[in-house]
Amino acid sequence: MYYKNYFRDIKIGDSSMKGIICIDGVVGVGKSTLGEILAKEFKITFFREPVLNNPLLDKFYYDKKRYSFPLQVFFLNKRFEMIKEAERIGSCIMDRSIYGDVIFAKMLMEDGDLSKEEFDIYEELLYNMLEHLKKPRLMIYLETSVDNAIEKIKKRGRDYEQIVEKKYWESLNKNYTEYFNNYNLSEVLVINVNELDIKENPNHQKWFIEQVRVKLETINTF
Repeated sequence: MYYKNYFRDIKIGDSSMKGIICIDGVVGVGKSTLGEILAKEFKITFFREPVLNNPLLDKFYYDKKRYSFPLQVFFLNKRFEMIKEAERIGSCIMDRSIYGDVIFAKMLMEDGDLSKEEFDIYEELLYNMLEHLKKPRLMIYLETSVDNAIEKIKKRGRDYEQIVEKKYWESLNKNYTEYFNNYNLSEVLVINVNELDIKENPNHQKWFIEQVRVKLETINTF
């Protein structure tokens, strides 16, 4: 399987960035909301994924073949820039990160929107960047069902996401599952959010924060 080879081939430092927490999951799972909650709780910086000020993202959804490669390079560059800044700061929460960026590039190649040559260039660039980075201290993976994610995507109402067919979200969820079944770069905490309303329910929010706190205590981060 691809992600087994990915983790086998990847070169990254053995040491960890002590205060860096990455939060990841499929589109619509609630990474930004939960990242903000954790950043406020631990009183550390929150790095938001470069989506809102992204000049290519809306164009990409309407013309994937034209914009797939520049969009992936844009994200890769921004994620590299952000994680270098995060390492300089010392403690932060990251809304998605460079470590899982390959998931989207792989899907684009398999769907024919990225050529094999473009993917190879992208992957070489990713590996070169990762060689200059340490591991995150903790990776939080938010699990969800496809239907749950789609419901949240509809509620937030970004026009360019509404035109995406369900099979894409199904493929994305499948790739995320495979990726995190093989993930071994750092400590990881998996939380299924299907039955949680962490944004609106104080008890769910308290439970979520406690899960993260306990995990951090076991790896002596904070």
